[in-house]
Amino acid sequence: MGTVIDLHTHTWPSSLDSELKPAELVEQAKKVGLDGICLTDHDWFWENGEVAKLGQEHDFLVMPGVEITTDEGHFLVFGLEHYVYGMHRSDFLKRMVDREGGAMVLAHPYRRQFKIEDYSEEYGYYAAVQRVCDHPAFLVADAVEVLNGKGREMENGFSLEVCERLGLRAAGGSDAHALHEIGTCATVFDREVKSLQDLISELKTGRFRAINLRKGLTLG
Repeated sequence: MGTVIDLHTHTWPSSLDSELKPAELVEQAKKVGLDGICLTDHDWFWENGEVAKLGQEHDFLVMPGVEITTDEGHFLVFGLEHYVYGMHRSDFLKRMVDREGGAMVLAHPYRRQFKIEDYSEEYGYYAAVQRVCDHPAFLVADAVEVLNGKGREMENGFSLEVCERLGLRAAGGSDAHALHEIGTCATVFDREVKSLQDLISELKTGRFRAINLRKGLTLG
């Protein structure tokens, strides 16, 4: 199948809304058959040494990332090591990521942009798709999270519709905050990923697809 990696996870206490301890996250990821995970806590940067130690202790691929909150949306960022004032603006964040040779994925783009109850009619739905296509967050993303483990089917479908219209690459992640959420959605890479640098390289080149692990369905 390729290398299956969950790009989007949260741990306690780095993410206060998570109930997952790092060690149990890793062990559950191994149990459900993932090949690796990324730690993407909210605006929190893991130290590379801590992440390496966690991976070694569990003999599993664990990579550091971060979910950065910007005025335009949330981004899963790989390749940065600390917060700099100004990252709350997506264009500034993009410049920082490019300078460090990193990559960024727009997370759950349906949030704050799409409510199912507001767009039950076909016209309203496609009007919302078109409106979101013009959103500046899509201009800076290397990929779009079209499968989010916490998203409903229509919400993820909305993200995929926008992604396809804009010709962007489709990624997936569990957005896990609890044990039972691990192993829902992920990203499958065509080539083997053994390190953070491998991950960034593959995100930049686009050799990956989103995967719904519950249904065995790949997108992108």
